[in-house]
Amino acid sequence: MTKTILITGSTDGIGLLTAEKLAAEGHTILLHGRSEAKLDAAAKQVSGKTETYIADLTKMADVHAMAAEIRKNHTQLDAVINNAGILKAPKTVTADGYDIRFMVNTFAPYVLTRELLSVIAKDGRIVNLSSAAQAPIDLKALNGNMPLDDMSAYAQSKLAITIWSKEMARELPEGPAVIAVNPGSLLASKMVKEGFGVSGNDLSIGADILIEAALGETFANASGKYFDNDSRRFAQPQAAAQDAGHVAAVMQGITDAVAKLG
Repeated sequence: MTKTILITGSTDGIGLLTAEKLAAEGHTILLHGRSEAKLDAAAKQVSGKTETYIADLTKMADVHAMAAEIRKNHTQLDAVINNAGILKAPKTVTADGYDIRFMVNTFAPYVLTRELLSVIAKDGRIVNLSSAAQAPIDLKALNGNMPLDDMSAYAQSKLAITIWSKEMARELPEGPAVIAVNPGSLLASKMVKEGFGVSGNDLSIGADILIEAALGETFANASGKYFDNDSRRFAQPQAAAQDAGHVAAVMQGITDAVAKLG
């Protein structure tokens, strides 16, 4: 049975390859990017049944608008893959005063997912891109009050999305499933090249696990879990994600930030 699947950040890297593979199987793919030209190019490359959605995930107004447009066009999504992410940027603080990594990697997918819950199938999947790079979250930085270096911001934002994945899964016992996935370290993506200066491993390693997480039987009962594709197994995230006090403080920080961002 063919599915309707949203993939954020799908104009290059793992997102684009995942879209290509899923489209080749006959699924309808909702592509997302910041640039109309890149989206058009991606749609041509992916071919098959695609739609394109433009949104700058550093701007919450864009997130709301994209969610509204998708709800207008679809009564059901079968999977949402929150793939969009950022490590480095010329300007690392948004106009609203938040670190761009928290904004794109944590807050935007949280809001987008919440606003699409009404159209995500109960037996559907929400797949959130985590990372092997995870670090305890500095609450001052989460609240936009302290600058961070690139890798610290990235690692903290990835633990934050892993935390909210588990907490949202707890809120949704009837589904859809919410799963955090480290697609693999040092894959051949633009982010790896700019962050570590290496060409990286086969992107298919990441794309294939995202497809399995979105549609496969392996993840049928995986809501709330974290999958580490480096070890090819479900695993525990960074220890701070097991600290109830830290988790509660992070979730409050996310809620507060999202409320301020409007």
